Amino acid sequence: MPEPSSSASSDPARAPLDAPALAAALTSGSGLWRSLEVVAEIGSTNAALLDAAAGDAPEGTVLVAEHQVTGRGRLDRTWTSPPGAGLTVSVLLRPDVPAARRGWLPLLTGVALAEAVGEVPGVRASLKWPNDLLAADGAKLAGILAEVGGGAVVVGVGLNVSTRADELPDTATSLALAAGHPVDRAAVLLGFLRGLERRYLPWTAALGDPVLTGLARDYLAWSSTVGSPVAATLPDGSVLEGIAESVDWDGRLVVRTAAGTVALASGDVRHVR
Repeated sequence: MPEPSSSASSDPARAPLDAPALAAALTSGSGLWRSLEVVAEIGSTNAALLDAAAGDAPEGTVLVAEHQVTGRGRLDRTWTSPPGAGLTVSVLLRPDVPAARRGWLPLLTGVALAEAVGEVPGVRASLKWPNDLLAADGAKLAGILAEVGGGAVVVGVGLNVSTRADELPDTATSLALAAGHPVDRAAVLLGFLRGLERRYLPWTAALGDPVLTGLARDYLAWSSTVGSPVAATLPDGSVLEGIAESVDWDGRLVVRTAAGTVALASGDVRHVR
């Protein structure tokens, strides 16, 4: 992995994260987190942790980048953010749950992220299945990408924090824009990772059961997809339209269409207004 940087930002809202303080605060007394590293620049935090997983890196490894230059979203889309303007973080997990239940892992991550963002005064957020965190106006705050390799699952999150409107696509926003005031990146990062641990450990102990752990209930409470008309572009390019009715035991989106009910394991979902 690249060496950590001590470079400072001229914008106080984009000051570098204090890696030693964050690592100490996160790992002290934790039942999951083993290490946290912050690097100044990297190609992809997910790719770096997938390489680390292949080298038997332990579960609970966290990698944060101030600037990611070849970040990826779902469907091979690119994801970029100005240095210090957001949170780019990946975590290495080795969930001992049935393979089908792993579909809940990005949804579990989304709930933890939504809860952390919900602590920011003035921000109202919701989750769009399967991997987006949206602001109240429907603009995208964050994306989540889960990838499998080296016997592990690496989950990456890209969250816009201090990003300005002129630095964002028309469909996106940031915490600072949504809240109307500066936001402490470190506090959001710690809140997210601690929340992820609180949900992940009981979920794995219950072999990925989303009902017994309350995950399914809490996901539905944050979801702006379930109950909405949706149009889903499927991997083969076809488009499926209907009403999103629920999320099933394996994390699939259940959509009622004119031809019947379909459970989607993947797809690019758009809310139809």
